[in-house]
Amino acid sequence: MKNIIRIFAVVLTLAGLMAGSTMAGNDKRRGTPGASETLINPWAGSSGWGGGDIASVRGLESFYSNIAGLAFIRQNELAYTNTIYLGGSSKLTGAASINAFGLGVRVFESGVLAVHVMSMGFGEIPVTTVGSPDGGNGTFSPSFMNINVAYSHSFTNSIHGGVNIKIINEQTADVTASGFAVDAGIQYVTGENDELKFGISLKNWAPAMQFDGPGLSRTTTNAAGNTVTVSTRRAEMELPTNLNIGLSYDFLFENLDQKLTLAGAFTSNAFLRDNFTVGAEYGMLNMFKVRAAYVYQPGLWTTDAATANSGLCVGASVDIALSKKKDGAAGTGLTIDYSYRSAAPLKGSHAIGASLRF
Repeated sequence: MKNIIRIFAVVLTLAGLMAGSTMAGNDKRRGTPGASETLINPWAGSSGWGGGDIASVRGLESFYSNIAGLAFIRQNELAYTNTIYLGGSSKLTGAASINAFGLGVRVFESGVLAVHVMSMGFGEIPVTTVGSPDGGNGTFSPSFMNINVAYSHSFTNSIHGGVNIKIINEQTADVTASGFAVDAGIQYVTGENDELKFGISLKNWAPAMQFDGPGLSRTTTNAAGNTVTVSTRRAEMELPTNLNIGLSYDFLFENLDQKLTLAGAFTSNAFLRDNFTVGAEYGMLNMFKVRAAYVYQPGLWTTDAATANSGLCVGASVDIALSKKKDGAAGTGLTIDYSYRSAAPLKGSHAIGASLRF
């Protein structure tokens, strides 16, 4: 078992070093990666943390923050979240929304296998051309989809790790791009009551992608009257790799089973400025939780802000016990989550979801 832990740690460290050659908050490459939707958290619970839960995330929501957290699924977990992204509708799109579905199953005493599908749509967008810049040529509906398959393992009571393979697909009516990426993560838990947690995760370690399809070609007539089909040269696009490091601490209070969690995280982006996140979560009676976090990025409060996915994040959860524990097995429970993420100067994003543990 110790050898397995060492191997896993070495693999993650090497992956981080290879990713590090393209990272360090490279602002000059802003806007050049593909599959930027992989940097959007589709889950309602963890999005209230703003990515600050690298060390403490648990269950299917670990697919975004730190895949190692899957190892804490006791038996089975089923989850769904819908996000109205950046206000949902605008003059350009009918309804920008994200749907996330996940299923996790404990397949071994110390291992969990899970799948997760994220689908992002933009509604009906008018088709514009050089001759018709105001539309009038119908509409098209772009869509993004990520399919994830992950395995997480508890090597000891303190060390947990996981790997996720992500299949990425982006398409419009006549142009498509496909690729894959790998996420990996480790969480370390210590303390008399497991109150101190440390986590590190690597996201979107992958080869480059490129678009293809008939939409990149056009048919023209040359001066000689011959019909010629011209194809646009396709450029490869790298994925937005990032490395995340997080720390959290739980303050436990016996009265009313209260718990206050303070957490912080640092994200090193390959194609954006680095992020710093701080947050807190308060829980009571093992039923109610409220959380808030702030994602800071250099230039956030100026006209040179690099991304709308920053600023204030808030959320709340309600845990409902549907059945009691029996014969040492975990009982059935339902969790309802809500989150709001600011996105100045754009409209904020609202997410609501539910997860069933059985």
